[in-house]
Amino acid sequence: RARGNALFQAGDPGAALAAYTEALGLSDAPSERAVLHRNRAACYLKLEDYTKAEADATKAIEADGRDVKALFRRSQALQQLGRLDQAVSDLQRCVSLEPRNKAFHEALRALGSSMHEKMKAMSCTDSKVEQMFQILLDLDEKDADKKQKAAQNLIVLAREEAGAEKIFQSDGVRLLMQLLDTAKADLMLAALRTLVGLCSGHRSRTAAILAELGAPRLAAVLGVEHEQVSLAACNLLHVMFDSLKEGLQKDFRGKEDAVVLDSSKDLKLLIKHLLELLVLEGASAHGRDNALNLLIKVVPRKSPKETNNSLSLWVIDQGLKKILEVGSTVCGSLGSLPVTENTRMSTSVLLSKLYEDLKCDAERENFHHLCEDYVRSWFEGHELPGKLRAIQTVSCLLQGPSDAGNRVLELEGIMESVLSLCASVSEAHQLVAVEALIHAADKAKRASFITANGVNLLKEIYKHSERDSIRIRALVGLCKLGSAGGTDFSMKQFAEGSTMKLAKQCRKWLCNEAIDAGTRRWAVEGLAYLTFDADVKEEFVEDKAAMQAMFQLAKSEDRSVLYAVASTLVNCTNSYDHEEPDPQMLELAKYAKQHIPEQHPKDKPEFVKRRVRKLLTAGVVSALACMVKSENPALTNSCRELISRVFLALVEEAEDRGGVVAQGGGKALIPLSLEGTEVGQTKAAQALAKITITSNPEMAFPGERIYEVVRPLVSLLHLQRTGLENFEGLMALTNLAGISERLRQKILKERAVPMIEGYMFEEHELIRLAATECMCNMAMSKEVQEMFLAEGSDRLKLMVLYSGEEDEKLRRAASGTLAMLTALHPPICQRIPQVTVHWLEILQALLLSPSAELQHRGAVVVMNMMAAAREVAEQLIASEMLEILSVLAKDKEKP
Repeated sequence: RARGNALFQAGDPGAALAAYTEALGLSDAPSERAVLHRNRAACYLKLEDYTKAEADATKAIEADGRDVKALFRRSQALQQLGRLDQAVSDLQRCVSLEPRNKAFHEALRALGSSMHEKMKAMSCTDSKVEQMFQILLDLDEKDADKKQKAAQNLIVLAREEAGAEKIFQSDGVRLLMQLLDTAKADLMLAALRTLVGLCSGHRSRTAAILAELGAPRLAAVLGVEHEQVSLAACNLLHVMFDSLKEGLQKDFRGKEDAVVLDSSKDLKLLIKHLLELLVLEGASAHGRDNALNLLIKVVPRKSPKETNNSLSLWVIDQGLKKILEVGSTVCGSLGSLPVTENTRMSTSVLLSKLYEDLKCDAERENFHHLCEDYVRSWFEGHELPGKLRAIQTVSCLLQGPSDAGNRVLELEGIMESVLSLCASVSEAHQLVAVEALIHAADKAKRASFITANGVNLLKEIYKHSERDSIRIRALVGLCKLGSAGGTDFSMKQFAEGSTMKLAKQCRKWLCNEAIDAGTRRWAVEGLAYLTFDADVKEEFVEDKAAMQAMFQLAKSEDRSVLYAVASTLVNCTNSYDHEEPDPQMLELAKYAKQHIPEQHPKDKPEFVKRRVRKLLTAGVVSALACMVKSENPALTNSCRELISRVFLALVEEAEDRGGVVAQGGGKALIPLSLEGTEVGQTKAAQALAKITITSNPEMAFPGERIYEVVRPLVSLLHLQRTGLENFEGLMALTNLAGISERLRQKILKERAVPMIEGYMFEEHELIRLAATECMCNMAMSKEVQEMFLAEGSDRLKLMVLYSGEEDEKLRRAASGTLAMLTALHPPICQRIPQVTVHWLEILQALLLSPSAELQHRGAVVVMNMMAAAREVAEQLIASEMLEILSVLAKDKEKP
């Protein structure tokens, strides 16, 4: 501390801060620590880190509420943070404690006048708003910087509730409409972003804005050619949906509800215009994509717990044909709608989400009938273009709700048309048919029909077609049919070496940058199937160029490749589910002459480990992190699950975890652990646990991110998780609980303590030990200490008994908890003799233990109990405790 003071006086606040921080690590005395926190606050003020200055000053004030220096420093920090009312409150306290201090009076006067200025500024916001709109709407204003600044100010103002209300009250919506009508991209963007601020979280204002702007105008802006404007309109509509939907979920009627009685009409109106935009010829391709993405986000229920799926049913009745219209678009054909390479994938995802949202057979049957009617309407009586549209629809459905796809595939004449069009002379027609055949080959029902009829056809196309785009698709079809045995080495579909040849061709196409990305994507699709074969995996990870090419595709604009990339990586890392067969069942299967799955020799752990290392060296983590960032329908829940599986395989070895974190793996795992399938969330949470166990959590998850890790880790404690997942979750939470009180509070808030307690009774000794260690760190929290004194609770008894167990590690954890509890919460000392008659012999056994650590813990517990209450001290002295302590006190080897 003295060194810190000298450095501060010498004008080096950074070095002084380091000295004070070091001093904090050496001192336990509350008064001493309060002074150090106060001194650190002064350093932070000099370094202009006002958030930390406020935090340190607060810690000093918590120790002594009359510490005027700490109060004054906190008021300075609060003033810089713009929280003037709180700064005034601290200064007033300073003045009341030291009424003669002129500096305090001066500071209070200055602060009062700056608050007055702020109030004055607020009152003239009206004129500011008017001024901004004048600059933006003035056609003669040529100063671009001035216009940009006015637009930015308007957006910033709209983000604050007071500013948003001012804009709204100052006839702002009508003026924003004028900006939208200028058709100038920069002005339209400013208007849309300002409207986002006005609508965010405000239901009645959103309804009023929607009424004034009108759903048709908003849908028209979404469909414009300018990509940024379309995206901003998409963002605004999403915010509007959220604000209106919030109202539907509220059970009470507040002030706002007096203004807006029913949001469902507004929601349906917006959705109706989005559905109409899908089939509007004048709408842009990315506008169509944005409309599909919006429908995916806002229509289906977020979870099956919500009982109401009426919005999905309404969309299916009103708009399923419109959605299928987009899915059936054949690029390049006469009168086709403008689409991007992502449009069909988005359509398939939307159809899949709608189908999954149905609750009963009658609803699903209706969906099937609508799809079948649509396909028939094109297939019958429309000649060749109609047949192509029908087949394209089948493809789209097979990629989405495959049940519906299988149903339409069975319609009379469809499969025959697919096979005959595969031999078409037209590249566009052949493309449509071959893709349909590939998607159909996925489905077990159809695979036998296709194996009989399609394999030879695909081989012919692959060998004789002059177009790479056709050949690569035919190759993928062959890959799919060739991998029907999955990872079962004995179920080879093709002749020896054929799979390797196909894989080699896929890698060759993947690396050929002269071919367009859309076609190269199919090469990854092929590898996703062929990498079930371990020989193919081994060759692929040796081919650095192919790995790099795949990672580049994963980061590209074409997001429909995500699933294929994730599948390939799952195969290469063997992170799919594989159960070890029961030896007895194997014997029975052999006896009954049944098929027995075989593992490829190159799928043994040492091969998998080597493949993981090669993928890490090639930069797989940054590719996966980029895939997770994708705000795209292609990142489906099943795709997230695959990525989570890969991440878990990548962090299996402790020495690889630092590298995974450094390349953004830790950050990417958090969203994966919070949304997606239950399996995917669990795998991502387990990967987070492995990182938290072996890395410094504060470095692996810097800043606020560390608090986001708590919920996934707590999810590993649920009873349906495996013993290993429970164990790793407990170990990771132990690390977090030892870091700070705020983290312990977060763990408490997630209701983890009862689960941790439950595992303290677990039969498995490692899980029991991990739970006890976790409780030891949690015991630093006041709330947890109180739990040990709760009436009718056996928590304290369990800790005392565990301190006498044979398992030394368990004794160490339990006695450590007792040492901490007796130090932090003295009433516990009086309770120990009441919980078990064996308490004295357990404490004596700790002191007589050959382990210095256990002796130390025992000595601390006894010292705390001696200091806590006279009657406890008398009981200790009456026993042999004094004799044992005298012997230990003379032991020079154990200072």
